[in-house]
Amino acid sequence: MFQMKQLSCEEIAKNISGKLVGSIDHDITGMNRIEYARKGELTFLANPKFEKYLKTTNASCIIIPETVKEKPAKDKAFIVVGDPYHEFVKLLKMLESQKEKKSGYIHPTAIIGEDVQLSNNTYIGPYCIIGDRCKIGEFTYLHPRVTICDDVEIDDGTILYPNVVCIDNTRIGKNCIIHAGAIIGDDGFGYIERNDGSYEKVPQMGNVVIGNNVEIGSNTTIDRAMIGSTVIEDGCKIDNLVQIGHNVVVGENTAMAGQVGVAGSCKVGKRNRFGGQVGLAGHLETADDVILLSQSGVAKTVPEKGVYFGSPIKDRTKAFKIETALQQLPDVLKDFYKIKKVVIEKLNLKDFTD
Repeated sequence: MFQMKQLSCEEIAKNISGKLVGSIDHDITGMNRIEYARKGELTFLANPKFEKYLKTTNASCIIIPETVKEKPAKDKAFIVVGDPYHEFVKLLKMLESQKEKKSGYIHPTAIIGEDVQLSNNTYIGPYCIIGDRCKIGEFTYLHPRVTICDDVEIDDGTILYPNVVCIDNTRIGKNCIIHAGAIIGDDGFGYIERNDGSYEKVPQMGNVVIGNNVEIGSNTTIDRAMIGSTVIEDGCKIDNLVQIGHNVVVGENTAMAGQVGVAGSCKVGKRNRFGGQVGLAGHLETADDVILLSQSGVAKTVPEKGVYFGSPIKDRTKAFKIETALQQLPDVLKDFYKIKKVVIEKLNLKDFTD
């Protein structure tokens, strides 16, 4: 359930340019999914398969599409709009912007290194650690137990949630969001195999550079480069539990869902979309506007934009045809053995090998 400042149905309708129908004598104090909403809460209907809940939901106010002709019950209100999901998100953004934003505070338990540049509007929560020579921008918000190592730069308006770790020389741009437990700039996975089968560690001397308006999910790891920089360009959205290896470059406005793995020295194009558990082998490239569907495995460079699926990947249409054929394989085998039996009997053969 989402708690919010109390609003009337009329105020909500006005903010999203909707038409209010039904009872308006409600004070809305929260938001919830249509099937779980309670009295005093707002919800929305965007997917037709949830229309069945219109009669059973306890929500006091429901944002509905123009295609729904049902009238609200006596104790409920409908707000009629063209696109309920879009208008609901618009309302969420409005409410988020009204939240009180803390700034200009350093908790007494925080540890600040030498020669650190902090703006007067930086918020540093309990038990944060900031190393030497760091630069922290305006209205940057560090939640509890964030660790910033030496020579890290974080630009204006960026939020770091609890237990984020930024290793030496990391650069983070403006208005980024890094969620709890993410580790930015840890060592890349670099080793030389010795003749006896053991491993010699290769020093990782580079850093991570993150552009503006990037969001990084919880427990995601982005490794520092061996030399040079691992780069996440502007506008990228990276989900929880993603692994990005050393010296990777991720093009602007690329999105990656949970458990994606990108091996070292890959170059990912602009506006790529990776579904959950996609894996990229090292030292390859993807073109701009590539879409990789969930659990796809990429073993070589993808030179052209398109939608791909499978392991190794294939054009989506071809991959789906192969999957369909494989599903039919048990029935095909049954038919084959029936035909084989008939042929053997007719020709009096012991087997096809006769």
